[in-house]
Amino acid sequence: MGNTSCVFCACVEQANIGVVERFGRFEKLAEPGLHIFNPFLGQYLAGILSTRISSLDVRIETKTKDNVFVQLLCSIQYRVIEAHADDAFYELQNPEEQIQAYVFDVVRALVPRMNLDDLFEQKGEVAKAVLEELGKVIGDYGFSIEHILMVDIIPDPAVRAAMNEINAAQRLQLASVYKGEAEKILQVKRAEAEAESKYLGGVGVARQRQAITDGLRENILDFSHKVEGTSAKEVMDLIMITQYFDTIKDLGNSSKNTTVFIPHGPGHVRDISEQIRNGLMEASSAQRNVE
Repeated sequence: MGNTSCVFCACVEQANIGVVERFGRFEKLAEPGLHIFNPFLGQYLAGILSTRISSLDVRIETKTKDNVFVQLLCSIQYRVIEAHADDAFYELQNPEEQIQAYVFDVVRALVPRMNLDDLFEQKGEVAKAVLEELGKVIGDYGFSIEHILMVDIIPDPAVRAAMNEINAAQRLQLASVYKGEAEKILQVKRAEAEAESKYLGGVGVARQRQAITDGLRENILDFSHKVEGTSAKEVMDLIMITQYFDTIKDLGNSSKNTTVFIPHGPGHVRDISEQIRNGLMEASSAQRNVE
């Protein structure tokens, strides 16, 4: 229901305040409730003002210090001061337009002194400055500024696209740095693993050769003790020839046969046995030097 009135009485609803005149002159404020007027004495209800908080959205276009045009969407929360409702009723003919004009004046005086990046970071400071300046002026006209919010800052579309490209380039650069560091760590770890693998492989080969040497030594000594008249060299040659023929047999029985050219003959067998014996002797000598 709205506020109701007639010649002799008027009802002012909650969150409203009435302005009573007498012969065209302000007489008093009417609180919420029923009021009786004497029209013969010139009393009547001249108007009613709402004391609720009102919201006014203002879109301001201005330029920053670094010559970037931006639009600021500002939301002003204001209300009528009950004690000074007569000032609000009589002083300002169109409060919204006049509040908007004051906001324009303050913002366009403050923002041109700030760079675009500073404006985004300090939009709360801009709202605070507008609140202080606007509160001083509007308070004299019976209005109270409750809050001022900088809802949005909208740069020119070309500037927004450039800012996005700069941000994307910076993020790509940072990603490249992280990717390079990751590849560096992988290469270092791969090199460390390869070095460790080669070390362990060398240790394994050394142990394998040592085991072969020890096994051959035991076979030679055992054969020499059991068969009289044989020297260690003869036993060694016999073992090498036996190993040689076993190797030829394994190559022939392999499921993945391939062509392998091996020099064959009595002289070549003797040369191979001498090469194997010399290699084993060098390995045994190297093992003793290490120990």
